[in-house]
Amino acid sequence: MKIRDWDRNLKVRLFGEFLMNVTFWMFFPFLTIYFAESFGKGTAGFLLIFSQVFSVLASLMGGYFADRFGRKRMMVIAALGQGISYVFFAAAVSPWFTSPIIGFIAFTIVGIFSSFYYPASQAMIADLVDEKERSNVFAVFYTSINIAVVIGPILGAIFYVNYRFQLLIAVAVICILLALLLTKLARETLTPTTKSVQQNPKWYSFLKNQVADYKIIVQDKIFLLYVTAGILVAQTFMQLDLLLPVYIKEKVGNQTLFDIGNWKLTLHGEQAFGVILSENGLLVALFTVIVTRWMTKYREKNVFILASIVYAISMVLFSRTELLWGLMIAMAVFTLAELMTAGLAQSFISKLAPDHMRGQYFAAAGLRHTVGRTIAPISIPLTVYVGYQWTFIILSALALVSALIYHFMFNLYERQKLVEQRIS
Repeated sequence: MKIRDWDRNLKVRLFGEFLMNVTFWMFFPFLTIYFAESFGKGTAGFLLIFSQVFSVLASLMGGYFADRFGRKRMMVIAALGQGISYVFFAAAVSPWFTSPIIGFIAFTIVGIFSSFYYPASQAMIADLVDEKERSNVFAVFYTSINIAVVIGPILGAIFYVNYRFQLLIAVAVICILLALLLTKLARETLTPTTKSVQQNPKWYSFLKNQVADYKIIVQDKIFLLYVTAGILVAQTFMQLDLLLPVYIKEKVGNQTLFDIGNWKLTLHGEQAFGVILSENGLLVALFTVIVTRWMTKYREKNVFILASIVYAISMVLFSRTELLWGLMIAMAVFTLAELMTAGLAQSFISKLAPDHMRGQYFAAAGLRHTVGRTIAPISIPLTVYVGYQWTFIILSALALVSALIYHFMFNLYERQKLVEQRIS
């Protein structure tokens, strides 16, 4: 399905969300540095955990609101809410007034509105696109996000340091323009036949349903181990926008990336992190399909275990170098681990899930990221007590523990399959 054949709703979203993502990634990777400098690393880490708890709760509510009030309405409200929140964030870092507390509150509210936006946006795609074409449409949006991850940090390394206020105002304007575009050009895709949630007068029913869905992780031992291993290994890849920017900011002084004739590029900490994050986005955009096809040739057990080990190696590599090229090599190893299971994780969940519970299993599998992201900011205050090297070693150890859990889990899974084959 080509983009020119898309519904107008999707074309408007693709254009508006791409601009929003580029500007978002121009400043988001550097926020951990900003909060660490403003509050201290210990306090910043706990504040980020606190902020993430609100986002997790909002994500539970987002799907319910999208089904109850409509996809378009929630996306307009969420985009407008993000825009207004960015205005307050910009005011908190303006040349005339500075308040890290207001900045943090605005950042938290942005996260809440973002959690309202994306469930509605995903549901809109499902409403508009035939099932056989959905993966292609999702892939285009995913690719646009990764292009933004490549472009945004590079531009951010230039503009964030010197034009922070102007940058946040630009993000606010783009979010508000997206809300206006959706209002004028998009249509509501929630039909009367999909408004089953509206028939339930109890507003808190969505929470009860979510809790009921998550109960399955204690009923299925193999799935419980899968989620547990995922939460542990998430402590490594969640550091991409938590520990790594602070580490690189503090450890990387002015370094020359290349010096060829009249061409010379010298970077300091924040700029170096922008380049390294863009490297991750570029590698993901270029090699996701290739690495996924490569990994499908091997046993899933070996791929998951090896990915955790490669994550552990990348953490050690980050801790052992302060040189820019060394950090880029460490990021390449880190990205390889990310790509190894990118295509296999969803397919493995579908194998674990009974047909009549597949949606519940996918919902519960999201705990790997929601719980993982809630815990991950602990790494920042941890550096205050044990230092960077030991923090990276602890993260590496958690990845190795996840490899052991994957080993045990796949052994149980393979034995279960053997028993099922004998019975059949």
